[in-house]
Amino acid sequence: MDYTPLFLSLKVASIATIIVFILGTFGARAIAREDFLGKSVLEAIILLPLVLPPTVVGFALLYLFGKNGIFGKLLFESTNIQIVFTLFGAILAAIVVAFPLMYQSASAAFQNYDKNIENAAVIMGASKFKVFWTISFPLAWPGLLAGVVLTFARSLGEFGATLMIAGFIPGRTNTIPVEIYFAVQAGNTSTASFWVVILIVLGLVANIWLNWWSKRNLLKYKTD
Repeated sequence: MDYTPLFLSLKVASIATIIVFILGTFGARAIAREDFLGKSVLEAIILLPLVLPPTVVGFALLYLFGKNGIFGKLLFESTNIQIVFTLFGAILAAIVVAFPLMYQSASAAFQNYDKNIENAAVIMGASKFKVFWTISFPLAWPGLLAGVVLTFARSLGEFGATLMIAGFIPGRTNTIPVEIYFAVQAGNTSTASFWVVILIVLGLVANIWLNWWSKRNLLKYKTD
């Protein structure tokens, strides 16, 4: 059995999760607790990948990051990096489809504690940077960690957008979901079944851990 799809999937999910965690955390911190004109429209755009079919997201990415796309052409001419049919495409697809989950978790996390704690620290002379790292981030951490788990699980199972922009290139872009699809198309049900079981196990582990973590923090909150 070739385990390349597993290694590729873990690589894509890990890189995407790190990027999404950073962007989602700071994005949610900047947007969630502020009121400004157009906020609802901006959040609707951020959450759009949740309601769009993955193939539509993949088509949009293909249009934007293809060799003749707005960003793809610029990127290729300036850095000679190609997004389409590469691992970069798979990572990009995972980032786009998983970002809304991280944003929602981070947004809720930053709104679940009293803002007066931050205000008091600012009045006492603490910088915004110090307030974020010593107060905001630790208080929001349980929610942020939940977002990380959801992001990783979503990135691991991404199929539609990945197939559109990264394609199926054995050894390069054949993540587990894509491998399952083409194994079924080829009539290789044993290989498809094997990878289905792997994804189910990974998904169950992620959900069980997330439920345990949530109950643990809820119990700790009630105790405190």
